[in-house]
Amino acid sequence: MQKERAPKREIFGWAMFDFANSSYTTVIVTVVYAIVFPQIIVGDAPEYRMGNLLWSIGLSLSYVIVVATAPILGAIMDFSASKKKFLFASYLFTILLTAALFFVRPGDVWLGVTLLVLSNYGFAAGESFAGAFLPDLGPPEDLGKISGFAWGIGYFGGLVSTALVLALIEPGGGPTNPDNPSLPFIGPVTAAFFLLAGIPTFLLLKERGTAQTLPAGETMFKIGFHRLFATLKEIGDFRDLTIFLASLFFSQAGLYVVISFAFIYGAQVIHWSAGAMAMMFIITQFTAAGGAILFGLLQDRIGSIRTYMMTLVLWIVAVALIYGTNDLTVWINETFAKDYKAESVFLFIGCLAGLGLGATQSAGRAIVGIFSPESKSGEFFGFWGQSSKLSAIVGVLGTGLLQNMIGLQKAILFTVVLFILGMIVSFYVNEARGRKMAAEHEGE
Repeated sequence: MQKERAPKREIFGWAMFDFANSSYTTVIVTVVYAIVFPQIIVGDAPEYRMGNLLWSIGLSLSYVIVVATAPILGAIMDFSASKKKFLFASYLFTILLTAALFFVRPGDVWLGVTLLVLSNYGFAAGESFAGAFLPDLGPPEDLGKISGFAWGIGYFGGLVSTALVLALIEPGGGPTNPDNPSLPFIGPVTAAFFLLAGIPTFLLLKERGTAQTLPAGETMFKIGFHRLFATLKEIGDFRDLTIFLASLFFSQAGLYVVISFAFIYGAQVIHWSAGAMAMMFIITQFTAAGGAILFGLLQDRIGSIRTYMMTLVLWIVAVALIYGTNDLTVWINETFAKDYKAESVFLFIGCLAGLGLGATQSAGRAIVGIFSPESKSGEFFGFWGQSSKLSAIVGVLGTGLLQNMIGLQKAILFTVVLFILGMIVSFYVNEARGRKMAAEHEGE
């Protein structure tokens, strides 16, 4: 029987969580606090290698916790039909810990790291919980469009929230001025945006499924472990999901490097101006939104895996150009008698990177949804969260260690290797077979 698409209002409610939580990943992880932490909180000028390393360690520790907990929590969600409750708990947890960044001042390195670890854990766990709703929202052939729509408006959430934060801190000299009196308010403003923008999700999104009765003498965690081990025994039936998660491991590792270090790279390697930083932020939000939506439509036309592979090609080209920005600028100026600055060329490359940023993440989430039986969506999106966060540890911590040894510019080439590996593994995914296996296991 053909599954019907959920009502538009419910899809909108689900998409609004992407709009809301983008405030955290954009303001805290990518654009603003990613600069404040190494340069102001740690402050090891001139290269900030220790600040960058501690930043990568903090993010990686949060992902370790996700890896340890996501599949078990996913299994509990499926058994108890409580995805919405878990999502709400992660939402409040992230908001409270993000608001607590108010108390971090220059030199409060370990308080800053602790709050980063905890708040990013809440965000990352919530990302998996929200993803588990995707198979409920429509038939497999619609999931690319639905995921792309949500990821697309998510970037507008990042745009609006970061614009608010930048408007707050710019009068005081921006994120690099240690005497800026507005810096402590970065966390609370971000948390307030997340809180308000997330309300439609919990008003409109429905909890599907039927909670099962807890047997006498059992606990939810025991049930979670039992379901998880049962799924692991059946994992051979989901060969294509397993192979795809391996591919996603490498591609997500590359993406997490870009998300965590792009604006640090602009500040420390390109030495861009505040105006160029603001322009890069605007460009990447719009191009990422466009990439998510356009590739989401393309995904439902030409196939999910083929679309995903196209986004990886885009990334390989983009990162190679990022590494060569300074040399490319010199070549352009000498060849065409121009006087461009490196930051201007970097902005152009940012358009290309932005398209890939939205497209790859949206396509990956949609493919996991297509390969997941609805009855196991919590568990499988727990595996998705586990795979992506393991990859984040490899990507972010690996880049942090490399840049500490050889500098950030050379370390960024690590991502090219990751994207190439992701592409190679994806050749072994059979999309038709993956869809068939999901359909055959529905209702178990």
